[in-house]
Amino acid sequence: MTPVPYDPELEPGLAAFLELVEQVPLRAETILANRAHFDSIVPPVEAAIGDRPVDFEHVTAPGVELTVLRPRGGISGAPGICSIHGGGMVLGNRAFGAAGLVDDVLRFGAVAVTVEYRLAPEHPAPAAAEDCYAGLCWFAEHAGELGVDPARILVGGSSAGGGLSAAVALMARDRGGPALVGQLLDCPMLDDRNETVSSRQYDGIGAWDRNNNDTAWNAILGSRRGTDAVSPYAAPARANDLSGLPPAFISVGAAEVFRDEAIDYATRIWATGGRAELHVWSGGYHGFAGSAPHAEVSRAAMAARDSWLRRVFG
Repeated sequence: MTPVPYDPELEPGLAAFLELVEQVPLRAETILANRAHFDSIVPPVEAAIGDRPVDFEHVTAPGVELTVLRPRGGISGAPGICSIHGGGMVLGNRAFGAAGLVDDVLRFGAVAVTVEYRLAPEHPAPAAAEDCYAGLCWFAEHAGELGVDPARILVGGSSAGGGLSAAVALMARDRGGPALVGQLLDCPMLDDRNETVSSRQYDGIGAWDRNNNDTAWNAILGSRRGTDAVSPYAAPARANDLSGLPPAFISVGAAEVFRDEAIDYATRIWATGGRAELHVWSGGYHGFAGSAPHAEVSRAAMAARDSWLRRVFG
């Protein structure tokens, strides 16, 4: 299938991303090598903070490790962000994306927690989602002592983090868990079937192509993949009922694998009378705003995200 072309202003960022991150194709036999490489290029939380006025604390909660970030000097009544990292549920750690999370802490006066969840294939689904839900529950239970307004907590992440955020929102609804003010789903990984038009357009090209996606879902689900045994907590696109969910912000590139499943998820939320804000960015590849932050479309994407956060945080 003919792919949607990339925005020319984004292409140098894509080339740099592929050279830095995707040096070795992600296949079953290269997951561990890719994981080790990925961890080697993700700076620790301390480095992500640098000299900015943000305090951090590593916390061991029941069944899960977390890092809490908050504005230096203390705060009360702050919005809360439960952040879930990307990496296809096979790569990454809770420091991945910490620099952007520090930006959010300072921009919104927020307290954030980032969750260390178990990775596949060693820990198949729904292990990752259960860990992330446990992290959210700990965050909500300790909101008062952290200076967080329990009525203003959201869950969010990019890629696998977006998919896991959707899963956590489903779990919170189904289990009567913490009330969420929103779910931020950036280029979310939602559907194990990998059968959309967009997934076929980016087969062998771009960031996180169809083959990487296949590798990850095979690791996450094993023989359950593609069957009726797949839980919505593993692949949120499998949920039959998307009603009663917190407002969603869904952002995706027009030139990436996850475009069509993200659009479908928003459409199905609207069909229940739910609230979703969908942005499909022309010429955007997977994770474009992080790889090419100075491009015009990246600045527009970040402005839309920040506008939504301001509105849900009130």
